[in-house]
Amino acid sequence: MTVGLLLAAAGRGERLGTGVVKALRELSGEPLVLHAVRGVRAVPAVGPVVVLAPVGLVNDLAVLLAPYDVHVTAGGDERQDSIRSGLGALPPEADLVLVHDAARALTPPAVFEAVIAALRAGAEAVVPVLPVADTVKRVVANEVLGTLDRSDLRVVQTPQGFRREVLDQAHARPGPQATDDAALVERLGRTVTTVPGSQEAFKVTRPFDLLVAAAVLRSRVDR
Repeated sequence: MTVGLLLAAAGRGERLGTGVVKALRELSGEPLVLHAVRGVRAVPAVGPVVVLAPVGLVNDLAVLLAPYDVHVTAGGDERQDSIRSGLGALPPEADLVLVHDAARALTPPAVFEAVIAALRAGAEAVVPVLPVADTVKRVVANEVLGTLDRSDLRVVQTPQGFRREVLDQAHARPGPQATDDAALVERLGRTVTTVPGSQEAFKVTRPFDLLVAAAVLRSRVDR
């Protein structure tokens, strides 16, 4: 089974600050998307890779990522538009598809490998997860309406993995936007399986996250 990967890197990253799109924000002196692609290429099982770039920056990212044998194409206004475009650009021989966020640039290879192993074992869709550590309350208009039982709550990460025909069906079905691809598969009534995620697979969203990511990189050098 050939594993293809779609790397979502078209986000504007407004919460990171203005001036530079998220994919090109620097982490320890290099663009975030470069760290992400290096991480992907550290997984031997991953074959063809399609990077969904911000509109107007396709050529810039293609030059930047040329050493890593990836195909760069324009993403869309919404995440689902980008992934749908990426599916069209992914070679037909890729029958397993991973969808990954460039913002989770430090995801360890072991997470990719766990997702791929679950797919090859027969799962239709796979997501890496972590238990919820904090107390979670439901709040409306600054008023606490209740405390959720966190024992069966999980934080979902990427890469998320899918049998290609399942992901194709999920994106072909009309419906509202979803925050991840697994939610689209859930709407089909298909089973989504979980594997353990990693604390290092956090999403870089705010300036503080860049500080944490830089610390993670330094710790890897010291190991």
